[in-house]
Amino acid sequence: MSRRYDCSEPMERTRGIADAVSAVRRGELVVLPTDTVYGVGADAFTPAAVQALLDAKGRGRDMPPPVLVGSVRAATALVEDLGTYGQDLIDEFWPGALTLVCRANPNLMWDLGETKGTVAVRMPMHELAVEVLKETGPLAVSSANLSGEPAARNADEAEKMLGDSISVYLDGGRSGHADPSTIIDLTGSVPRLLRLGAIPEDKIRAVVGVLLTDEDEPAAPPEPAELTASASGAGETKPSLTKHTAAEAAHAPAEPASAPAEPASAPAEPADAPSGSADAPSVPGGSADAPQAPPESADAPSVPPEAANAPDVPPEAADAPGTPQEEAGLVAGAAETTDPDKSKPEQAAPNVPEEAADAPKAAEAGPAAPAKPNDDQ
Repeated sequence: MSRRYDCSEPMERTRGIADAVSAVRRGELVVLPTDTVYGVGADAFTPAAVQALLDAKGRGRDMPPPVLVGSVRAATALVEDLGTYGQDLIDEFWPGALTLVCRANPNLMWDLGETKGTVAVRMPMHELAVEVLKETGPLAVSSANLSGEPAARNADEAEKMLGDSISVYLDGGRSGHADPSTIIDLTGSVPRLLRLGAIPEDKIRAVVGVLLTDEDEPAAPPEPAELTASASGAGETKPSLTKHTAAEAAHAPAEPASAPAEPASAPAEPADAPSGSADAPSVPGGSADAPQAPPESADAPSVPPEAANAPDVPPEAADAPGTPQEEAGLVAGAAETTDPDKSKPEQAAPNVPEEAADAPKAAEAGPAAPAKPNDDQ
């Protein structure tokens, strides 16, 4: 059996707030007025209560409710990061009809539904609602109506639709205005307008400067595509340069290869130095056949020291063979860095953006898109 309190009467107001706070702590549902429309609230940290809220509205977990708070401090405890513009928006529009979607604090033990790691928070500009919220703590609050029906503007409309599924109705008269709150996504690097409501777009832009909207979606994808195509084209030219360099390197050893052949004839000159060496073989490299020469020429191969050192090749020849090896090493390194098969994954890595992400990259990459609170709060 639900209970209803006329909060225009001081005594009824006090009793109603106390009863509503007790009901929330027991995991029950309450209806209260806000500066936008009437809302149905449940303890945000009691999963069974949040599920009861969704059941009362006929809504699934894919439409998680936003969270109302009684202070800015309570809101910052619920989120991981307000981003670059969150605090400025809070300073300008809170309390008020602005809902901010942020990355939820991962340390909190709660279950609001399929939020994709985000939370939509708002501090309403309504004295009765804030007084309740300061006593109960953060409440999961959705518009007080059945899913698909117009949001309730007074307690009578809310009670007609929700009936006994609500424990306490706080009647604070007609709600502030018919427009729901404006919803801004701060999970990416650039704020994004998720729903236009009571606060106009130009006032949001005056604070954040740049604000993405649904109209920006078709124009955004071409930029990364062009960059990727450009990077891909640049990657295709590099292998041709590598192949050309490799071809040159392949022919490079041919020049120094002939250098060692010149010293091969060196033994021919000292072969005439010893007496009686006329009969000694004059063929280059004859030192290898020296044991078959006449006894008097047997010492010929040992006479010229330059001949003994001939196989070592002059310094320039010795350095020449090293050049193609160095070139081959450089080419190999270039081939590794410019291999199209290896470079493509690196080109695909850049992301967009959670506001990047939190987004629009922009936000961004990034993370899955935040669940948009399909709600009139």
